[in-house]
Amino acid sequence: MVFPKTCCRRQLAAKCNGATSLTSCDFIALRNAPTDWGQWGRISSARQLRSTAVFITVLIPSDLRAMPTLNSLLPRRDLLKLAAAAMTVPLTGSLSADDATDTKTKPARLPRVAAINSIYRLRSHAYHIAGRFIHGYTINGLHHQPPFQLVRMFDHQQPENDLGPEVCRQHGIELCPTIAQTLGGEKSLDVDAVLLIIEHGDYPTNKWGQIVYPRFELFQEIVNVFRKSGRSVPVFVDKHLSYDHRHAAEMVATAKELKFGLMAGSSLPVTWRLPEFNPPLGTPFEEGVAVIGYDRSNLEIYLFHVLEVLQCMMERRPGGETGVKSVQCLSGNAVWQAGDEGRWSWSLLDHALSRCPSLNYGKVRDQVKNPLCVLIEYADGTKGAVFNLVEAVSEFAFAGKIRGQSEPVSTCFILPPPPGARFFDPLTFNIEQFFATGRSPYPVERTLLTSTICDHAMHSYHDGSKVITDPSLSIKYHPPVDDGHFRGSFIDRM
Repeated sequence: MVFPKTCCRRQLAAKCNGATSLTSCDFIALRNAPTDWGQWGRISSARQLRSTAVFITVLIPSDLRAMPTLNSLLPRRDLLKLAAAAMTVPLTGSLSADDATDTKTKPARLPRVAAINSIYRLRSHAYHIAGRFIHGYTINGLHHQPPFQLVRMFDHQQPENDLGPEVCRQHGIELCPTIAQTLGGEKSLDVDAVLLIIEHGDYPTNKWGQIVYPRFELFQEIVNVFRKSGRSVPVFVDKHLSYDHRHAAEMVATAKELKFGLMAGSSLPVTWRLPEFNPPLGTPFEEGVAVIGYDRSNLEIYLFHVLEVLQCMMERRPGGETGVKSVQCLSGNAVWQAGDEGRWSWSLLDHALSRCPSLNYGKVRDQVKNPLCVLIEYADGTKGAVFNLVEAVSEFAFAGKIRGQSEPVSTCFILPPPPGARFFDPLTFNIEQFFATGRSPYPVERTLLTSTICDHAMHSYHDGSKVITDPSLSIKYHPPVDDGHFRGSFIDRM
């Protein structure tokens, strides 16, 4: 294999055939990447390359400049960044002299991932996230294989329709009885990243209507291995950090104490939007609303999601997120009364509803029998509200009022339905970026804030719509310039 001397930063590909169409190619990430990219021309053989580089097979165009559709799908060369960054993960092992000279029998290994799941059944979150690390998924109609290896799995529960044993057996994954063993042993952590996917399963509900998922408890078991082994690795926590905001805050504090990356949240902030909309940093929002209609299970499940929809927009105000002053959950006729009193905007609600393909006919006030609304007053005076309007819509949507603009801005968050549930594609891709760099694509404080609001909202709902003000809501952070959401097509073939 000979590298052309014209090889540039944007064409870090080996074994490419030079075509401008989409093709499979191996990206290479030098362990000590040169600052002078002309050095690529000095690599004259595959053997010489393998002694300093690692191959990551991904499906992207051999010449990105010839494929604007992919650039519109993923912002600013994210595929290139992922391919290059994945091999900067501090691997638990290293290439030996034999590895450098005998790569046919000892290929450089990929970063190792462990999955800690509540259950692994069809359509569970573990099925969709861990499953994508195993099987890969499509981006713009082309297969993308995450440059990681899922090596072990732990399932907290084993229902009758458990797929865990079969999947592990088919793909050479070790199914472990304990979390410590899944990570390599109490004092011998040997994985490079951890998925904590505790959603779905048979768990009790507390008096506040919250499912008592043991995310915090299982996170503590992971941390115990970190402490005993003397090293830590990035951890992704699916959905909210915990139903209890105190546990959520402790999880974030622990990650900072041990200096490991922590990412959390769901697909909503990173899924496709129609129309495409990403407010620039410093957007002077005065008010925002987000809507959903959901009645198939516990209220808390989708309340967290709609809070994420609101927060991933409102955080882009001037100065970043300032925290929340108060939270109040209203239900029934009190929701409409609050709108009549100007506590939330009817025009913004109508604008958000108008983005939803499932919008029902008639007036929302007449349609919806038991509306629910969470009113949020931000510390800087900005107003927010999220709605559950079961008879009106089934999609998530946002609308916001920007200072100085008469017309609201709005968008619908696209969630392609199961069984594929392709909204897990952008979430998984962002997890890959996180595992590759150790830095979450967006601050974990966002998820800490939405987890905290959700907890207080559930307490308000079950306590007569009490207005809750609490220091735990004073969470400040700065959002990223690029929020990581997917653009472009969510269908393989148009």
